[in-house]
Amino acid sequence: MTTSFIAAELSAHAPFTAFGTLTGIVIMAAFIRFQITGEVSAALFWIFHPLHVLLSALVTTAMYRRHSRSDIGRVFLIGYAGSIGIATLSDSLIPFAGEWLLNLPNRGVHLGFIEKWWLVNPLAFAGIGLGFVVSHTQIPHAGHVLLSTWASLFHIMMSLGSSIDVVTTILIAAFLFLAVWVPCCTSDIIFPLIWVKKEEAA
Repeated sequence: MTTSFIAAELSAHAPFTAFGTLTGIVIMAAFIRFQITGEVSAALFWIFHPLHVLLSALVTTAMYRRHSRSDIGRVFLIGYAGSIGIATLSDSLIPFAGEWLLNLPNRGVHLGFIEKWWLVNPLAFAGIGLGFVVSHTQIPHAGHVLLSTWASLFHIMMSLGSSIDVVTTILIAAFLFLAVWVPCCTSDIIFPLIWVKKEEAA
């Protein structure tokens, strides 16, 4: 896999990621306008993050299976690491970094595969199983980007106070974009393909 291939994939997915970020800002503005509580944001995070893990596992596994003839154990490990690891980075760790840098009042890191292991891990396993039978990943990838955007958004919104200024809104938008753009492309395309050996590629 070449640097030009990675750059081309990132460039191709940037516009859709920007659209997802825009939807996130609109949702955030509506939540602030109508004073929707942090408890609602928390509940929504625990809906969108597990769904993100499910789709991430599906797409990562399907992409790897399309290009490799590896054994089931290797496919499982790559599907799990590519979904749990990268979804945690996208939905929790990058948003938390933004919350910390912006000094948001209720910041905190939420690791789904630990905090709600009974929900997140089984969905990762289900996504891996689906990835064995699903070979076309375009639609799941589009859904993956939106789910990741909204999961990252609600992680950040759990940390907000009652209002935010324009500069903070712009910076949150930047963190949302970064939290989705690189990790989602990495999970769906780059991560599974770096493990494909030339001699086993289909």
